[in-house]
Amino acid sequence: MKCGVVTITGRPNAGKSSLINALLRTNAMIVSPKPQTTRNAVRCIYNDDDAQIIFTDTPGLYTPDSHDKLGIFLNDSILDALEDSDCVLWLVDAGTRKLKPDDYETARAIPRKTPVIIAANKSDKADPVPALKLYGELLPSAERVAISAKARRGLDALIAAIMPHIPEGEPVYDPDILMDTTEKFMASEIIREKVLMLLRDEVPHCVAVVVDEYKSPEEYPDRKKLYIRATLVTETEGQKKIVIGSGGEMVRKIGELSRRAIEEVTGQGVYLDLWVKVVPGWRRNPAALRRLGYA
Repeated sequence: MKCGVVTITGRPNAGKSSLINALLRTNAMIVSPKPQTTRNAVRCIYNDDDAQIIFTDTPGLYTPDSHDKLGIFLNDSILDALEDSDCVLWLVDAGTRKLKPDDYETARAIPRKTPVIIAANKSDKADPVPALKLYGELLPSAERVAISAKARRGLDALIAAIMPHIPEGEPVYDPDILMDTTEKFMASEIIREKVLMLLRDEVPHCVAVVVDEYKSPEEYPDRKKLYIRATLVTETEGQKKIVIGSGGEMVRKIGELSRRAIEEVTGQGVYLDLWVKVVPGWRRNPAALRRLGYA
């Protein structure tokens, strides 16, 4: 058997979470057309007959300003994950025809000793050859493969390219485990996914989700449903009004979609109680970030 860690990096919205979902054949990670969907480095576990590959899905690397404490935290989490990898999977958009400063920063951040595979995603929509050549000039020693997470193309070739870099070892996780995280965290991510889905412009990126209570019938036999009380944290009163919506319509819609998705994941009835509050400038406040779990 083999067992090892592969860190997925790349631009925001390159399709990293979509790739994880395609490899695991389930909706393990939240997906949104908006960039910076992922905020935490999350470990997802792929198993086959020969190996267990622990994929670390990271936020997209970018250059935050000195006041963007959340951005600095996200970048630090990426660098930590890159250092702790047996292989780095650099996911790029097949339609890319020009490099950005963040691409050069990513190339510099990858440890020299770590093998790299450049995968051009969305190859069902664009010719991947120019993009693979472009990124290959940054890292000439990297292997290159074209894939489409959405169309499920090239995934077997991708796993075959990764496998030689995975060391021998016994599995770390039980084969039934898909993610190294808690149901409470998954609930918060599902709620945040619906916020990203329903709200526009910059507003969803100013929202954090905190699960204050998570009481399951297994832990509390007197309950017939899973009880979740969660708070949507915004930065301003104006954002709070948008999240709540006219007559509470928006927060009810967020709650309804979230409840259905959590029921699908957990397989049990859910009572979801959503609240909205303001924590002024939480993305720029280190103390607030720690309280919200970004530390």
